[in-house]
Amino acid sequence: MYFDPQTKRYPYPENTDQHYLKVVEREHLVFDENYNYIDESKSFKFKRFWFNILLVTVMFPLTRIRMNLRIKGRENLKKYRKILENGAITVSNHVHMWDFPALMFALKEPSLKVLVWSKNLMGENRKFIRMSGGIPVPAEDPAAMAAMYFSVVDYLRKGNWLHIYSEGSMWEFYQPIRPFKDGAARFSYACKKPILPIAITYRKNGFIREKIFNSPASLTINIGEPIQPDLDIPANEGRKQLTIQVHDAVCRLAGIDPVDNIYPPFFNNDKRVDYYTTEYGIGYKKSW
Repeated sequence: MYFDPQTKRYPYPENTDQHYLKVVEREHLVFDENYNYIDESKSFKFKRFWFNILLVTVMFPLTRIRMNLRIKGRENLKKYRKILENGAITVSNHVHMWDFPALMFALKEPSLKVLVWSKNLMGENRKFIRMSGGIPVPAEDPAAMAAMYFSVVDYLRKGNWLHIYSEGSMWEFYQPIRPFKDGAARFSYACKKPILPIAITYRKNGFIREKIFNSPASLTINIGEPIQPDLDIPANEGRKQLTIQVHDAVCRLAGIDPVDNIYPPFFNNDKRVDYYTTEYGIGYKKSW
């Protein structure tokens, strides 16, 4: 069992997939069936080339310092290189504002993109998120969702990588693994791609980081072994089975026996479990 920060600082919502960040709109965008979810234009690629230089030289070192980051399981990327060389879907818990740059650093996969809350692409960090590979999820528009889905399917079929936060939202420094939605399994079955489970876990801080950096914990990225979709069973049954398999794998990587995790593996409008306190958001001002 890894360290559990049990922080009361963050206002974890009632529903396990609910967001608590307050995003101030800086630019209004319409995410409909005409939006360019996967931008393959020369101008975007040119901008991303220079952004990647900034990412490697500035953002990655800052991320390592800010999170006191450690990485375990990188040997699995080499061990399963043949399985992963034609693209993969990665899945992890979502526990920090900077955990996607940390995953980019850990995986070192330049094609990696990520599905994001659509509001984040209209807030103050919108340009960074888009340049980092952010793809908005237009959850309230079925036609737009279909356009996004088929754009991502095409991207994956070309041998690229996609990250999905299957819990549905970010809860900073939250230790239990929340229920997973089946989006990753849907893409896995549609594209016949493996899912690579990843767990972000915590380490107890020393005095300096706890007092001066005001951080509840240091973070470790734990990379697991890829899980293949079972194509010999009906897709509906297979997607649920695969989602549960991936959830169990993330739990184990987080040092939690899946049987002992306080949440079920498959999302069904689940509510927060108050396992250590009923008070959240004490002293919360904003995410750091």
